[in-house]
This record gives sequence, structure tokens and C-alpha cells, in this order.
Amino acid sequence: MRRMKRFTAGLMALMVICTAMLLPQPAAAVKQADIDALKSSATDLNKQKRELKAKLSALSSDKAQVMKKKELLDQQIAVQVKEIGNVETQISTYADLITQTQAELADAQEREAAQYDLFCRRVRAMEEGGTVSYWSVLFKSDSLTDLLDRLNAVNEIMYADQAVIDQLKALQEEIAEKEAQLTASKADAEAAKKELVSKKTELEAQRTEANNLIRQLASDQNETEAEIDGLAEEQEAIQKEIQELSRKLAAEQAAANGGKPSNAALGGYIWPVDSRYITSTFGGRSSPGGIGSTNHKGIDIGRVGYTTTIHAAKSGTVIVAQRSRSYGNYVVISHGGGNTTLYAHMSSLGTTAGSYVNQGDSIGVTGSTGNSTGPHLHFEISENGVRINPLKYLTGYSLSR
Repeated sequence: MRRMKRFTAGLMALMVICTAMLLPQPAAAVKQADIDALKSSATDLNKQKRELKAKLSALSSDKAQVMKKKELLDQQIAVQVKEIGNVETQISTYADLITQTQAELADAQEREAAQYDLFCRRVRAMEEGGTVSYWSVLFKSDSLTDLLDRLNAVNEIMYADQAVIDQLKALQEEIAEKEAQLTASKADAEAAKKELVSKKTELEAQRTEANNLIRQLASDQNETEAEIDGLAEEQEAIQKEIQELSRKLAAEQAAANGGKPSNAALGGYIWPVDSRYITSTFGGRSSPGGIGSTNHKGIDIGRVGYTTTIHAAKSGTVIVAQRSRSYGNYVVISHGGGNTTLYAHMSSLGTTAGSYVNQGDSIGVTGSTGNSTGPHLHFEISENGVRINPLKYLTGYSLSR
């Protein structure tokens, strides 16, 4: 009887150890649901792209439709860029999920080894105590699975022993599940990488098509001149809107400042991008591609791509962050006192109207949206509502020849 009490106490202690080993693990930092959400978003983006493609197909080949086609292509490109970002995030999330699953698998394997060791010690204790003869069953087994099957057939197994075995089985199932998850995640990650290559190739083709549209328009002088007039009118309308928004903002700031004008206009400018290469200067110029304005209201900064960060040239409040036919995606910042800067042809906007930005803050990414034949930044400075040559303030540049 005393031996049985000691055995029972020892068995309960082993059960406590076993239970502690099998406590629920912390919630996973990365879940398959995260990937599923990204895939759902990708489906929505793909739908948007199909709708834009249908609109493009519906347009005639008439050159009068060129700017409309360019606008739709710009929108399609923007969706494509988002799709690429989505796939890149999927790949990154898969990498995190794979790393996490590998760690969880190693942990489960360690817990299985500890549980199996516990089971072996339990068998030895019972054999030595003469309670049940398991020893022969243990060593006649061909494998762990065979061992568990044999033990299940032994009617003398006590409930506590069965619990140890059940926990061992549960760990085996967990390991098998983790291994399957790991294999599936690796396969999905490889598929996403191939998809990324395909989407980047498609993006380059779309950008080439969009830029060529503007060049093709120059082949008909009459239509080119008509288009120039239309774009120039739009830019002048935008300039009037900028002046009005700037005056309105100045009035609001003065009211909030006790009637005193804002001194935000003070201070110099920094280059809005890292490049210092000017492809088109302020004022009279030869029209690039035959479609740009011959009375250039700003400067074009080249040697940028579709991913170059654009920085605020001076601190101020964003009064415009939208798109137009001529400027494409563009941002206007008011610096107070009728002083504004404009940044055009962005691939994507990185700020919103009403936001305050400090000098040097990122406000977007360079591109070729709107009336553009290739990636560059069109940059304007206005003082008292009048556009001036930005090179009055920006130095250290070189000119294209």
C-alpha cells in the first residue's frame, strides 16, 4: 500500500510537469489571416485594373483621345504599383511566417522529446514497481507510432498513463501540422516571387506605353497645338486656384495669430530631390516631345526614376494634393505671404491637403504622370502669386545639353 501511495504521488508529480510543459503558447505574431487579407486586397486591385483596361479599350484611336488615354494609363500604373507593393508585403509576411513556424516547430520537437523522455521514465518506474509489465512492449516496438499503437492495446494502462500518451500524440500531430504549414508557406512564397517579377515587367510595359502616347501626339502639328492650348489653360486655372487657396490660408493663419501675418515665408529653399540635373529651364524653351509648354513656368529636374523621394523645399501647409491632365499627380505647399511651391508628375502622392510639412519632409515619389514623356520632377516657385525662376535660389546644378 505504501509503495502504491508513493507511486501515485510520483505519477501526479509527473502529470503536473507534463501539464506545465503543454501550457498554451503565446499568440503568434504572424498568422495566415494576415496573408489572406493581403490576397483579398490584391483581388480588389486586380478588379480596379480590369475596369481601367476596359475603359482604355473603349477609347478610339483618335489622337484627340490621347490625353484621356494617358490619364487612364497613369491610373492603371498607379494600381499596378500598389499591386507590386502588395506582393512585396506578402513575400515579407511569408518570410516572417516561415521563420516563426520554424521556431514553433523546433519548440514542438523539443517538447515532444521531453514528453517522450517523461513517458520512458514512467514506464521504468512502473516496471521497477512491478505494477505493469510494459518493458517488453516498449522494446518490441519498431517505431514510436508502433509503440503507441501497442500501448493502446494494453488493457492494464491506468488513466494517468493514457493522459501521458495522449499528450505525446497531440505533440506529434502539432509537429505534423507545423511541417505542413512550413511546406505550404515556402511554396506560396516562391509563387509570390514569380508573380512579382511578372508584375514588374508589366509595369515597365505600361510606363513605356504611357510615355510613348505623348511623343506620338507630336506627329500631328494641329492636334499638338490644340492640346498645348488646352493644357496651358488648365495650368493657368490651377495657378488661380493656388493663389486663392494661398490667400484663404493666409487669412486663416492671420486670424489665428491675432491679426498678424504669418512669417512662414521666411527662410530659404532646399533641392526637392537629390538630383541637380536640369533638363528644362524656366521661361522660353524648345517644347520637349513637341507637346510641352514653350513658356515653361518652372524647371524640370531629370536623372530621377519612378521611386525617387520628393522633399518639401520649404516648410509650410499643403494646400493641394491631387491630379490633373497636365501636371499629373501634383502637390502645392503654401509657405505664407503668397509664397508657394509646386511639385508635379509624381508617381504617387505622399501627403494630403491640410497637412503641415517641415522642410525636407517626404511628400511623394517622382514619376511621369500627366503631360510627361519620362520620369522627372517639374518644380515651381511662386512669390506673391507670380511664378519665378527656381534657379534664383537653387544652386550647384548642371544643365542638359
